[in-house]
Amino acid sequence: MPRPLWSGAISFGLVTVPCKLENATEKHDVSLRQVHTEDGGRIRYRKTCEIDGQELREDEIGKGYEDRKDHVIPITDQDLKDMPLPTARAIEIVAFVPAGDIDPVQYGAGSYFITPDGAVAAKPYVLLRKALERNDKVAVAKFALRDRERLGLLRPLEDALLLSGLHWADEIRSSEEITPPETELTEDEIKGALTLMDTMTVTSLDELDVTDHYTEALHEVIDAKAEHRAPKPAGGEERESAPVVDLMAALEKSVADARERRGEGPAGGSGATVHEMLTKPKRTTAKKTTAKKAPAKTTAAKKSTRRKSA
Repeated sequence: MPRPLWSGAISFGLVTVPCKLENATEKHDVSLRQVHTEDGGRIRYRKTCEIDGQELREDEIGKGYEDRKDHVIPITDQDLKDMPLPTARAIEIVAFVPAGDIDPVQYGAGSYFITPDGAVAAKPYVLLRKALERNDKVAVAKFALRDRERLGLLRPLEDALLLSGLHWADEIRSSEEITPPETELTEDEIKGALTLMDTMTVTSLDELDVTDHYTEALHEVIDAKAEHRAPKPAGGEERESAPVVDLMAALEKSVADARERRGEGPAGGSGATVHEMLTKPKRTTAKKTTAKKAPAKTTAAKKSTRRKSA
């Protein structure tokens, strides 16, 4: 079992749910070490005091706030523990909002499973989860973790409660500085993009190839180095980016390619173009076709290539 990161309680009006936080995600990245290129020796970083040059152990290192140059105010763990912060040991629910009202850009770092702490916590825990499921709302909460107060989103996930970190409003940059100038588009171009979206629509992420190809390729490089051989060549064709000259032609080619990948006809064949699809009435079976799952053989192949859990 993973080690809890935090223990306290959810504050829901006058209802209290004793709970713990555990990481909801895990990484499977390949860790590369820094080495001396001449002899392969590991590069080590040592923590030393800039006053006396002494190398320090972890238990000799504390925290401090530099209020002005070369002047540090020491802050102890006890100082942090005794802060007058109501969320120090509580996940304080401050409001409930419709699930669709949260912009994805607000999501911050960290997702945590909330686990009930003890038998007495089971009933209020399940009560809160079922209430959130019934009204399709999420709870906005404040909590303190890793030396700072955070904003979070509490929602049900299967039979558990999940707490996802949110950015504070002043942490989200304005998009004005990167917004492109006003650009004219024809109605056909917009409808062509919508047609392409319909063609690429799936009903579940399970229909996609969600393999981490970078990690697979890195493992192959490492294995090849260890076995003194050349890495296996990469499969598939490398796409070359090119400037868009004819937007409608690019959309039509993209729709044809997407349909070919879904087994709905050869690219560049006699299938309808974007222009024709815009003028022809939609068939009642069109939506069912776009939601159709890949053939069993393809699905099985994709499942077999998904990254295995560590």
